[in-house]
Amino acid sequence: MHSQEFHPVDEIYPSAIIAPFSDRANLMSEESSTLYAKLLGETASITWQELQPFFARGALLRVASDFDLIAAAQAVAEDDREKVTAWLAEGHLGKLEAEQAQDWLERDPSLWAVVVAPWVLVQERAAKPNLH
Repeated sequence: MHSQEFHPVDEIYPSAIIAPFSDRANLMSEESSTLYAKLLGETASITWQELQPFFARGALLRVASDFDLIAAAQAVAEDDREKVTAWLAEGHLGKLEAEQAQDWLERDPSLWAVVVAPWVLVQERAAKPNLH
């Protein structure tokens, strides 16, 4: 039996649905900006309770609090394997782990999410500094 090395990006981008790079159209800057604006407009505040069914299906991608949620969503939408692979390796993006889900269940933090089917990218918003 031939074993194949697992790469986290393969779970997000199964090779069966990714066209070879040479077959994909290059997105122009204007189209990229339009997609960014579209994703920004589709981003909304959400509760952990609303996200739990997506977690149960394994469809949640966590985006680090200090990272650009929309840039991450855009890279996933554009099938940008190079960026996504780097961000997975750096911990900016990843599948939501059970420990994080439990933490969010207990704390009920402020969350933001955007759908890039079949994924829901979710981010805990950083706490605002107390100015007093």
